[in-house]
Amino acid sequence: MYEIWLVMNIVWEIALGIWPLLLAAAGLLAVLVVVAARRPAAGWRRAVPGALLVAAGVALAAALLVPGWVQSSLGDMAYWVDWANLLALAAAAGVVAAAFAWPLLALRQAAR
Repeated sequence: MYEIWLVMNIVWEIALGIWPLLLAAAGLLAVLVVVAARRPAAGWRRAVPGALLVAAGVALAAALLVPGWVQSSLGDMAYWVDWANLLALAAAAGVVAAAFAWPLLALRQAAR
């Protein structure tokens, strides 16, 4: 249980250090959603499979690339917390990618 709280504390501290970037990303996402929602025939439902495909691709890429970015490897991961952190980080990257891809793909569907 200690490891989970430690990870949450580390994530919070990192977020405090980059809050302007996170705020800008949230603002950009809000603008994308508003612009897509104002389109009369935005293809939100038709854009879901594409957004999920983007999410899966980004999550897979993150799971494979993150260990190298932190100067580690998949072979170094022996503890369950290491795997849980990697999978959670990859899932988070996939969710963020889907959040940005969904309104963009909905706009693309509406343009057709």
